[in-house]
Amino acid sequence: MSKLNITLNGKPCEIEVDPGETLLHAIRDRTQTCSVKDGCSPQGQCGCCLALVDGRAITICSLAATKAEGKSIVTLEGLDPELRQTYADCFEVAAGLQCGFCIPGIVMRAHFLLEKTPDPQPAEIVKALDGHLCRCTGYKKIQEAITLMARARRGEWTPPTPVAGKVGDSLNRYQAGATALGARAYVDDIHLDGMLYGALVLSPHPRAKVLSIDVNPALAMQGVVKVATATDVPGKRVYGLLVQDWPGLVAVGEEVRYVGDVVAVVAAETRCQAREAAKAVVVEYELLPAVLDPEEALKPDAPVVNPHNPKGGNLLSRSVISRGNVAEALASSAHVVEGMWETQRIEHLFLEPESAVAIPLEGGRLKLLTQGQGIFDDQRQVASFLGLKEEDVDVELLPNGGAFGGKEDMSCQSQAALMAYLTKRPVKLTLNREESVRMHPKRHPIWMQYKVGCDADGKLTAVWSRMVGDSGAYASVGAKVLERAAGHSCGPYVVPNVEIEALAAYTNNPPCGAMRGFGVNQSAFAIEGCLDQLATKVGLDGWTFRRRNALENGQAVTTGQVLKEGVGLVATLDAVKDRYMEARAAGKSIGIACGLKNTGIGNGVAEWGKARLVVEDDLTVSIYIGYTEMGQGLLTVAIQFAVEATGLPANIFRPKVDSTFMLGCGQTTGSRATFFVGKSVLSAAAKLRAAMDEGKTLEQLKGEVFGADILVDDTTALYDKSKPPKTHSAYSFATQLCILDESGRVSELIAAHDVGKVVNPLLCEGQLEGSLHMGLGYALSEELPCVDGMPVTSKLRDIGVLRAQDMPKMEVILLEVPSAEGPMGAKGVGEIGLVPTAAAVASALYAFDGITRYKLPMKDSPAGKVVSVGRIRNADRDRWR
Repeated sequence: MSKLNITLNGKPCEIEVDPGETLLHAIRDRTQTCSVKDGCSPQGQCGCCLALVDGRAITICSLAATKAEGKSIVTLEGLDPELRQTYADCFEVAAGLQCGFCIPGIVMRAHFLLEKTPDPQPAEIVKALDGHLCRCTGYKKIQEAITLMARARRGEWTPPTPVAGKVGDSLNRYQAGATALGARAYVDDIHLDGMLYGALVLSPHPRAKVLSIDVNPALAMQGVVKVATATDVPGKRVYGLLVQDWPGLVAVGEEVRYVGDVVAVVAAETRCQAREAAKAVVVEYELLPAVLDPEEALKPDAPVVNPHNPKGGNLLSRSVISRGNVAEALASSAHVVEGMWETQRIEHLFLEPESAVAIPLEGGRLKLLTQGQGIFDDQRQVASFLGLKEEDVDVELLPNGGAFGGKEDMSCQSQAALMAYLTKRPVKLTLNREESVRMHPKRHPIWMQYKVGCDADGKLTAVWSRMVGDSGAYASVGAKVLERAAGHSCGPYVVPNVEIEALAAYTNNPPCGAMRGFGVNQSAFAIEGCLDQLATKVGLDGWTFRRRNALENGQAVTTGQVLKEGVGLVATLDAVKDRYMEARAAGKSIGIACGLKNTGIGNGVAEWGKARLVVEDDLTVSIYIGYTEMGQGLLTVAIQFAVEATGLPANIFRPKVDSTFMLGCGQTTGSRATFFVGKSVLSAAAKLRAAMDEGKTLEQLKGEVFGADILVDDTTALYDKSKPPKTHSAYSFATQLCILDESGRVSELIAAHDVGKVVNPLLCEGQLEGSLHMGLGYALSEELPCVDGMPVTSKLRDIGVLRAQDMPKMEVILLEVPSAEGPMGAKGVGEIGLVPTAAAVASALYAFDGITRYKLPMKDSPAGKVVSVGRIRNADRDRWR
């Protein structure tokens, strides 16, 4: 180690740094200055680590610590406290953050801009944001927050009086101010006395047999405390969400199945020491031919990818829906269109890489700090891995810096827990961006063959489809993704004859599992493309064709489930009709697409909403829930349901997610968190209200626990023919418009959404704006190809997430067609926002040049050619896929 002397936030600071250490890690790990976040080290491409270095705004993850000798470093912690509070207020009131991980860097960028430009124009704000990524917001509300910052600095704005916080109010996001300033700790912000740092040794091969692992070179290195392999695991090495097929450590004699498999774990005194030691572990492999194409994987003579597949072979799942006589209906249809639609593998690119902290407790117990989407699934799997009882593993959710489905499966929780168990010291294990890209499951690439017919009047007659999805090396929730793609394959339309087969295949590619939309975005892209072609054949515009086939109450979705109430599709179509017709009359290229998305997992799964309200000694009320807050505003809406039921003020409620109570509800997935949290909190809070109505004060109710466990178990599996199908509890509906300018660039997105009940208008609008941003990237720029099973890049710009300058004008229209089963009518909103987006863009391009797009992303289209993000060569992309 060497000495580094800097001035940090106005104070002289001498710290020890490891060889090759970045300034970011040096000040985070040595001084606990954590407003600067690590989202992409050492790329310097996300902006999360922005600081002022001798007055210049610099991303310090790409700056070697030794290069900072003698320099002055200013982070958000060093700004004037009054100014910091002003900035926090602006982002809180504007709802300019969701998960919040990227926001401290953006706040610092805005501060730097406003010091030089007190009254910036919108274009100047957008330009300043070019070095920053936000995966949650779509940038619109960030820009509005920065505009408020400028006004507040000029004395033109003060924060408004907070609202009451009942359902329907735009209650400020819980802990938004602290989050905006970087003062709310994420997992990697945790520092504990005696804490070790972990690092993983990953397989570089998609398929190979492990012949030997030599840990001695690593053990001999400075600072290394322990190196563990599969032989050190005291419990069951193999776990999984739905199928027990994923080893936390691959043993000698076994096969690695993708380039994210873990073969060893290191624990050392510093982050750099752990990473250097991981490089020194020597693993000998026997290379084996990898299975990389899902169609090839499904052939009878293909090598078996995963021997833990209970079905044998490489078929993970087969979902079938059959209604009516499709062959006869297509034969008698006036018009039939068909084609093969293909969607790409997508990286979630949540800004906070995976991290876990494990802490040994007395009696052999363990505490786990996690960012996972299901803390009780983490508890179950970690306990099994260590051979402990579940109650011996305490789990607490820390703020989650985005997930979008990518943090459902285990990442590094089990390995961190193992090292704490073996060393008897706290251990923090954080993935870097490359490891994150290699390890966690992605959005499925799906190949979808469609044949769709209609009659002479434009009424749909039949849909036939065969889908094949690449689920990669492990099951994750791939079977459910293909099930969902099948179950939504007709879109939100009335189709009397349906024949669908959806297959999920094991391959040696990175696993694919949950990602926002969960298979529905993929099938929406295909079915909406079919509708555009049919509308042309019939001679109808896109709006009229969709309205003619739109689902209404009393009609059946793809699976045959008859929706008795709560169908809001026509309301969304009516909300955009005038805009659509006006644009067409003006000669603009406008596209339209509709979508529906299930609320809840359904398909025969029993689902729970569980809540406990506890009156604490300080007269606050804790709200314990089992679902994960990951930026969607779940903790805030939990407060609002509690306010609604109790009449108590919002500021006394403290939402929490930990294992104090056994509130296992499964993963935060399926657009169900608000639905189930709302139902359970309303029920538990009503019991508190009843106690108060009996004359008891909060003082008298100290220590009382008011609970509710809500079970929904009336849905049916696809294969269950014993009763009328009810595949899901509720559905959300949407219609989106995409308008292109004269050059073919996307100039405006208009999104009309039926959300059942608007619990928090500002947060709901922000969710949908962020969904539009993600959907537009899905349409035009994002992809993660693999060569020989290895992702071709982990660079943020190459992955293709859109920057602020790439975003068009967005308008969100919120509509309320309540669900009788939802809390106060509410439905899920977390995923529906990007279900129709890519299809709407494709529809607009079809109007622009008459070309049907069959592949995503549409980089070669006029709309795709103008985005600012990095471009992967198209010839190579086709070869990789």
